[in-house]
Amino acid sequence: MAALQIDDLPATIRAVKARLREQLPDYARVYAQLEADMRAQAAEIAELRGRGLPVIPEIAYADIAEGRVSEAQAQLVRRRGACVIRRVFEPARARAWDSEIADYVQRNDLDARLAHRAEDKYFGQLASSKPQIYGVYWSRPQVLARQSPELGATRVFLNRLWRSHSEGRQHFDPERVPAYADRLRRRPPGSDSLGLSPHCDGGSVERWIDDNFRRVYRHVFDGSWQRYDPFDAAWRPEVREVASPAVCSMFRTFQGWTALTRQGPGDGTLQLVPIANSMAYILMRALQDDVADDDLCGALPGRALSIAPRWHAPLFDALSSIPLMEPGDAVFWHCDLIHAVEDAHRGTGYSNVMYIAATPGCAKNDEYLRRQLPAFLEGRSPPDFPADDFETDFVGRAGADMLSPLGREQLGLDAQAGETARRA
Repeated sequence: MAALQIDDLPATIRAVKARLREQLPDYARVYAQLEADMRAQAAEIAELRGRGLPVIPEIAYADIAEGRVSEAQAQLVRRRGACVIRRVFEPARARAWDSEIADYVQRNDLDARLAHRAEDKYFGQLASSKPQIYGVYWSRPQVLARQSPELGATRVFLNRLWRSHSEGRQHFDPERVPAYADRLRRRPPGSDSLGLSPHCDGGSVERWIDDNFRRVYRHVFDGSWQRYDPFDAAWRPEVREVASPAVCSMFRTFQGWTALTRQGPGDGTLQLVPIANSMAYILMRALQDDVADDDLCGALPGRALSIAPRWHAPLFDALSSIPLMEPGDAVFWHCDLIHAVEDAHRGTGYSNVMYIAATPGCAKNDEYLRRQLPAFLEGRSPPDFPADDFETDFVGRAGADMLSPLGREQLGLDAQAGETARRA
């Protein structure tokens, strides 16, 4: 699928906003309704948080494995747009992986190489924009975790929370979980200004400009926002992103990470605005008359979609740190959900995670697998990330010989081999 090209961004924004306002003349009234809904949801979340009650649903992995997750639990995840999955892996296994990664990084002198890394401007517009993230993708623990039956079952469960069939079409296969190779976070205690201010991934200006993105949010833009379902997959696998070395071009049902160390509030951890339909408010906010005609509340192509108090103040009351995570726990958040990272790590130990998302089987993701596979085989950085290519000569890098049948399927290795054989 070709990337979205924007030749004249200000002119394009002016034209799109004029068209959307013409199609929805009462955009101010619709926005007022959405703002009231956001304020009510944020107040509920703040009230629960103030009483010390959880605002992010928590599910035991054992209940996923045994099919014991109730419909009420599933509905709460859909409403909050996020969940913590407890004990996906046994803590001892996660701690062993953390030690192995530390050895992998040290043995290959990664810290020295980081001084020469490619510049990653994806977070450049955020007030806080320096996460302690390492461009490492192919360590043995990362590959083992991605192909594990435990995370496989977890990601299938998450995919099933979506409406994969709607509008008379099948949008994706929830039973397939292709591998999206992502990075590591290794954050030492005492680190300040290494966080990320609130933002959304998976598209910035594209959400208003791309035809298929607008179809995703069709009920928002026609004023019937109450019908908007963040978990309706219609058109999502067909959206186009602006080409960038740091923008995800796979369709992730949920972003996520798996904890390798114990970490909680105050440890430089993840924060979420657990309001699943908040994107409807963000989209409609940019159409209001106090926003310049060539502005989308500061959104820029190839960047994270910034959420700012100036434009989105009601949402900040809901910004909440995730609960204490033990090694082997995982957290997942909807691909449209607002998230941030605490600036300061005031804890006493490393705050380490592996980023592993939930992705379904679809043509968009299969196309990415074809581009990602050579990177795995050669130890290069995946297509969506800065081309640091640190691991090409790393000792201990995972190779095809350690892939399970599920791992081969998730990376598209057998599909690529079959395609090559057919062409021969």
